[in-house]
Amino acid sequence: MGKNETQSISRNKLLGVAGLGWMFDAMDVGILSFVIAALAVDWGLNSTQMGWIGSINSIGMAVGALMFGVFADKVGRKKIFMWTLVLFSVASGLSALTTTLAAFMILRFFVGMGLGGELPVASTLVSESVKAEERGRVVVLLESFWAAGWLIAAVISYFVIPADFWPIEGWRVALILTALPAFYAIYIRMKLPDSPQFSVKVEAKKRSIVQNIADVWSRKYVRSTFVLWTLWFTVVFSYYGMFLWLPSVMVGKGFDLISSFKYVLIMTFAQLPGYFTAAWFIEKFGRKFVLVTYLIGTAASAFVFGNADSVTVLLISGMFLSFFNLGAWGALYAYTPEQYPAIIRGTGAGMAAAVGRVGGIFGPLLVGSLLTRGYEIGSIFAIFCIAILIGVSAVLFLGKETKQTELQ
Repeated sequence: MGKNETQSISRNKLLGVAGLGWMFDAMDVGILSFVIAALAVDWGLNSTQMGWIGSINSIGMAVGALMFGVFADKVGRKKIFMWTLVLFSVASGLSALTTTLAAFMILRFFVGMGLGGELPVASTLVSESVKAEERGRVVVLLESFWAAGWLIAAVISYFVIPADFWPIEGWRVALILTALPAFYAIYIRMKLPDSPQFSVKVEAKKRSIVQNIADVWSRKYVRSTFVLWTLWFTVVFSYYGMFLWLPSVMVGKGFDLISSFKYVLIMTFAQLPGYFTAAWFIEKFGRKFVLVTYLIGTAASAFVFGNADSVTVLLISGMFLSFFNLGAWGALYAYTPEQYPAIIRGTGAGMAAAVGRVGGIFGPLLVGSLLTRGYEIGSIFAIFCIAILIGVSAVLFLGKETKQTELQ
């Protein structure tokens, strides 16, 4: 067996192991969007309360991204990947047992912590473990597991949430299913190697957390940090504001709950070609090209979706929204770890993701608040379009291209 073949098998194994963890994350987030719509019916929630469910999840993600990103530079990527997976799985399963909104939201905070910590750490681990000429493509393919998770979530939600499991509501059964990834953490512990770059950075353990955080904003990295924070905030703000509300928006446009789940499932299939085309373009044309092109496509699709007045326009614009937005997400996860050296890479990626999650707090809250005040969904989605274009401007004019650069 040749050296290149060995490396390929190692890369594919890493992608599969990390990707399955990523898929479980997406399954949880995807199911939450459907559970919110079901809880609105079962618990009689108003738009503001529904918005808070999505936002408390993002608050937890912000805390988790910062905390676990920092610790990934101290104890290693693999350990944090495992801990975060267990945290979100157990908390998600327990949330199925709640009977009050307050208890549900407390557990969703811990679910968010696990999710928020796992995503940037996993992308950093994969980014550090593959060759420069294929790094961007592999990280985008890692992100494509998100679409698989959403598809599973959509299928579970379509068949399980509306079903009668008396005396257990369907949404509780769906959440119990999201607890299963906890068992997968045992496999990760045994099979997943830690980052080769982190393993040789003995000095990382000698550095303080405060020093790592300060270096992210040092003169050498301040431009990259500003671009990343702007990009992450605008992308996550718009994503969670739009996608967590998709089933509820469909219901608001006159479709019943089951039809809404079916339409969102159809839209979700469009995520896969979005990822695969982004994975091909990212090594051919670069990170900035994919980010700018796919984010502009996201903004245009969101505007049409928000103003759609027929099933056909709604479905087509929703599919394009999924295609472009998730392709951009893949590029974002490939681009972020490349901005920093290994010694502060987890901290830098975690801090950027944490700032993004702050945007994820305000997005769902904004939708709920404006809907309560009587604003049309088209006007609300226009706000997300503007936010996305601000992110586009930051990366276009200030971002640096990192295509096939060797990581430090």
